[in-house]
Amino acid sequence: MKKHLSLPPHCPNDLERLQSYPVKLMQHQKEPTLQLVQKINYIIANNSATTLMLQEIARFLGEAFKVDCCCLVTVADEASNESHESIAVHWCSDEYLVIPHPSELFLSEHLLMELPVVQCAAEPFTIEDISTIQNSLVLGCQNLPLPIRSVLAIPTRFLGQNNGVISLIKFQPYDWSETEKQLLNLVESSCAIAFSQVAQAQLVASQQEHLQKSVQHQHLIKQLTILSRTNLELNQMLQLAISSTAESLQADRGLLILLKYTDPLFRTQPKKQIPKAKATVAAEWNRDTQNSTSKTNVEPQSFLISECGLCQRMFTDAGKPLIINDYRDLQEVWTASQLFAVDVLPAVLLVPLENQGKILGFLVLQQTTARNWQPPELNLVEMVCAQMSNAIIQSQTLRQVQTLVDERTAKLQSSLELQAKLHEKTRQYVEQLRELNHLKDEFLSNMSDRLRYPLTNMQMSIRNLRLPGIPPDRQARYMDILEQECTKEINLINDLLTLQKLESKQERPQFETIDLNTKIQGLIANFEPKLTAKALSINLDLPQDSLKIQTELESFNRILQELFTNACTYSEHDTVIHVQAFHQVEQLVDQVIIKVTNTGRSISEEEATYIFDRFRRGKGGRWTPGTGLGLALAKSLVQHLNGAIAVESTQIPDSQQSQVCFTLTLPQFSDESKI
Repeated sequence: MKKHLSLPPHCPNDLERLQSYPVKLMQHQKEPTLQLVQKINYIIANNSATTLMLQEIARFLGEAFKVDCCCLVTVADEASNESHESIAVHWCSDEYLVIPHPSELFLSEHLLMELPVVQCAAEPFTIEDISTIQNSLVLGCQNLPLPIRSVLAIPTRFLGQNNGVISLIKFQPYDWSETEKQLLNLVESSCAIAFSQVAQAQLVASQQEHLQKSVQHQHLIKQLTILSRTNLELNQMLQLAISSTAESLQADRGLLILLKYTDPLFRTQPKKQIPKAKATVAAEWNRDTQNSTSKTNVEPQSFLISECGLCQRMFTDAGKPLIINDYRDLQEVWTASQLFAVDVLPAVLLVPLENQGKILGFLVLQQTTARNWQPPELNLVEMVCAQMSNAIIQSQTLRQVQTLVDERTAKLQSSLELQAKLHEKTRQYVEQLRELNHLKDEFLSNMSDRLRYPLTNMQMSIRNLRLPGIPPDRQARYMDILEQECTKEINLINDLLTLQKLESKQERPQFETIDLNTKIQGLIANFEPKLTAKALSINLDLPQDSLKIQTELESFNRILQELFTNACTYSEHDTVIHVQAFHQVEQLVDQVIIKVTNTGRSISEEEATYIFDRFRRGKGGRWTPGTGLGLALAKSLVQHLNGAIAVESTQIPDSQQSQVCFTLTLPQFSDESKI
């Protein structure tokens, strides 16, 4: 790589000291020639081996030879294994610092190809290789649009090797004298020493720079190794990796692109086919923003491999890195995705992320200007790609393992939950079996008492009737007991048969129209003895106009009898039983509502769930004789009439008693819909 410097002719350094040594070409005979060499040696001795020293020598020679421009160029020895950048400095006289008409001039490259003055300048013995001089002139005046007309040049040699070129330039035709050629030949050895010192200093600086870069590269690899062992997410790790790599290599832009294959089993070798895959930018870094989270405005952020010739080269070249110094200079045009923006970033380095013959993605570094990537830099990028490939595979493996663990854990958890549910179901079934067994025992005990008690009374009455000499009044009494107990037995059996018949749903209800007000009043009249025995009173709340209802009379009577019987049985002494009946329309359905409310012991929520079950009785009736069939029969009859029945218990404030309300809901059919 060549390095070009164009420094101003006046520098605030030791060059000012030389203004006290004006050297004029016409005074060479008066001033010893050796003094010219001594002054160059003085400059070398009192300046560091930098381009500033060459700049002072160029100015001194330019003023000494009274030329328009002086160029000094270091030349690398082709036989040497050491390589360094060529350094070129030039000095111009004050009158050519500002060119009045630059459009009328042309570059020195074109001049050296056509100007015959350069070929004439090759005749002096001090010029050994015109090609070397031409290259040095192109290097030294590459960006200097000056009208070169005459050149006197000499290559410098140090330890038997060419190490630089001195070029004296005039911008008008000029016939160089032998004295000038001899003077230039005399200063050649001193300038060769200066070139050697600068080249050696450049080599040391280059070695230090390479050493520093090597340390930086090693530090980068160490950072990436540590980074891959952290708990960062893959995207965060890739973002830090591309930003560190691109910044370390002084790239203008860095991309990490991951591939998603349509065929997950695709391998690069040996077929070298172009896969069906989608490339997506996983991480990006831009020098202009210095923000690793920034994204370029180039869309889209993903593309198909089939649409990008640059990425396809990764598969046709078996995963070799793709190096493009300048995309604009390519003889073979390769299509590139808009994502790469090669018109703005023409220098492209594309290295695959590969694992076991499968390309996982690409690491891309781009420059706005042409760049010649050095082997150590390429090695570093390949090592980074290897680290990233391992990180991606490790992340995918951990993700798969974690997914498998999560699935197994979920299945185990589901199995444990299922076992817990089964255990709970089993426990509930056991509890239900225990409850059913308890109900069976209670039912058998209750039914045994209910069946045996009337039979016992009947048996005793029959025995007493057989006794001799029983008075007629006692005979009549025994007959009444016998009839009553027989009636109870018959009613119990009839209730059981009625329940069985209602459950089979073999019969449909036979509806007829009845007067609700009259029917309720008549049924209550039959309960007057029971009401009087417990000092109970009834509060009737019936419609003023007689309410008609279509229902089955026998079932309706039995339902109300059971509700009134239950209210009388479980009401506290000297309380009021409220009976309310009214008509309502709910959701376009005509209904008749009958509520029977008494004051007594409360019914818990648990009791309310089974109070209508057969042979089940609430705690409030624990000491009251009964079979537990009344409310069960009432509910079956209500369902037979397509109605509903419910119970609600409300605690009375500041009292241990509750208001227990049974609500009967029956549909109100029109005359046309009677069945």
